[in-house]
Amino acid sequence: MEATPSQIINLNPLSITGMYQVKQETLSLTTRDGIRLDADVYRPDSTESFPILLMRQPYGRRIASTVVYSHPIWYASHGYIVVIQDVRGRGTSQGNFDLFTNEIKDGFETINWISQLPGSTGMVGMYGFSYQGMTQLYAASSQPKALKTVCPSMVAYDLYHDWGYENGAFCLQTNLGWAIQLAAETARLKGDSNAFHKLYEASRNLPLSDPIFAYPNLMKEVAFNSFYHDWINHSYPDDYWSNLSPKKFIDKLDLPMLHIGGWFDPYLRGNLNLYNAMKSHSNYPQNLIIGPWGHIPWGSKLGSQNYTKSACSFIDQYQIDWFDHFLKGKEIDYLYSQPVSLFEMGTNKWKYSQNWTNKEEKNYYIFSQGLGNIKEDDGQLINTIPDNNINDIIVHDPWRPVPSLGGHASIPSGSFERSQLDNRFDILTYTSEKLTEDLLIKGTPFMEIYCTADTVSFDISIILSEVKPDGKVYNFSQGYYRIECEQLPIKIPLQPTCIKITQGNCLRISISGACFPAYALNTGTGKLPYEERLIDAKVITIKVWSQLDQISKIILPIN
Repeated sequence: MEATPSQIINLNPLSITGMYQVKQETLSLTTRDGIRLDADVYRPDSTESFPILLMRQPYGRRIASTVVYSHPIWYASHGYIVVIQDVRGRGTSQGNFDLFTNEIKDGFETINWISQLPGSTGMVGMYGFSYQGMTQLYAASSQPKALKTVCPSMVAYDLYHDWGYENGAFCLQTNLGWAIQLAAETARLKGDSNAFHKLYEASRNLPLSDPIFAYPNLMKEVAFNSFYHDWINHSYPDDYWSNLSPKKFIDKLDLPMLHIGGWFDPYLRGNLNLYNAMKSHSNYPQNLIIGPWGHIPWGSKLGSQNYTKSACSFIDQYQIDWFDHFLKGKEIDYLYSQPVSLFEMGTNKWKYSQNWTNKEEKNYYIFSQGLGNIKEDDGQLINTIPDNNINDIIVHDPWRPVPSLGGHASIPSGSFERSQLDNRFDILTYTSEKLTEDLLIKGTPFMEIYCTADTVSFDISIILSEVKPDGKVYNFSQGYYRIECEQLPIKIPLQPTCIKITQGNCLRISISGACFPAYALNTGTGKLPYEERLIDAKVITIKVWSQLDQISKIILPIN
């Protein structure tokens, strides 16, 4: 009998010993344009033929994404030839690295090459997360015959909306941190010690106080080839973004996919957008796993929460089962009977189903007497539409912006205790009465809000939290929106989630004009991130309200 998802979750993947000893070698492919791409190949020490697993990545192939996956030796010991390749211009591979640009053609040639390796069955699967997840989608779009399945984890579907920007706001901390990391590796490969050490130092303390705070001089001085220049200079969705987005070639993606995400990963919305698109147009199985994880690690603890050992990653064993089915033809029933595996925070249990979304909704309306930022008991979340609400006003001061704390867009990510932060007078809080029964929130919450400001542009941050009986407050979902002359109300999507709020606890919405440095500050000038100067940043007065004909509410997807 094959393992069920719940049985897999209780396994420690590293304790499972494969049946094969493994040997390693380094092989190279020369592409049609004359570029050598190097790869480490791990293969079972056997005369049998095996399917191939491919990972293509930009961080140096010896790392092999072991920050979240088992080592390639472990996969190879289960009867696979595992190929970990440096993409063009990274590691020891030749050529110039240009973010995502060459991954379609290089992925296609690589798959055709490895499918002909000695001892190969000619069947190829791919796995990997983040950049390594994107390389799977690019390669699959070229439709190589040997590629039978992919396991994209933590990826973008629309590169602008799912990775670079969130509702028009530049994702500063993740974008800049990643750009510095890649630029430092570029400097190391070139032997430029001056650039490397400057970038290394910046990676430990992001440069956020330059005159143009979202566009630090460091990137212009020692990282002039970085993708960061393109990302910050293309502040709106345009051809630059669409040409690199899997959304553009979704009609060419038609194969089984295992989609893996985390409730606190910045790219979860991309994962789910891809999953939904594939479910809509492909007849092949599309399985989904979402754990209580950030981008890294995929373990039991994140932020200030311990989700217990049940949250520890079982992805390695699940992927072996997935590949065993699609590359070796083994029957594994649970892949079809329970294709969606979601970790339910609150109960700290995995839940299995055929679909991930709910159709039911529950609304909470904001209500206050105008002191939602000052008196903790003034701002309320209520079940009925308020008829005597008074406007709430907060003032965003760029000298002391509301800091980011956890969530999906900050580093570190996760759920943190934020009761002290919520005491700031530039944060509005609205808290429900104690719940009289458990409330399961599963899906994408939305905040529909009426708000205005005294500047041409302003930002709104929405944090959704659980308030414990002892007064401690833990965030579990958030949304952010850059507002430029939008018609009211503004509907702000929050991070998808799955959490059970138990009876006796409360819900809270926290609203502010910043979440820095997760998102670039809005100076209130209407200028774009690449030209917004810190010295020009304005104090912004923001008004929020809810009344009979203009109702601000949080819309919760519930069971």
